[in-house]
Amino acid sequence: MAIVQVSPGICGLQTKLMITADEDQAVSVIIDSECPHIMAMQAELSDLDGYVECFSRFSTSAVYAAADKHCKHLACPVPCSIIKGMEVACGLALPKDIVIQIEK
Repeated sequence: MAIVQVSPGICGLQTKLMITADEDQAVSVIIDSECPHIMAMQAELSDLDGYVECFSRFSTSAVYAAADKHCKHLACPVPCSIIKGMEVACGLALPKDIVIQIEK
């Protein structure tokens, strides 16, 4: 299991992702978010093939298709965070925080 906490920035709508994968890399994503648009993605993110999803193109990713359908902010970091969590849950990557720093 991978647990991913996402602090998305100025909207302040926190998201917690719980991502599990079995030995066949069948992945389930449980979303707990203050954002109703991110919560709407939940129904489309169960029973995914983790290996296929982690190595998909943006145009064929089920995660990004759900984001395209429900998420209202193109720069939202949650879809990327879901993929990163899948990589960890499937044993395809080690857990390591990602950081985006923005200055003006």
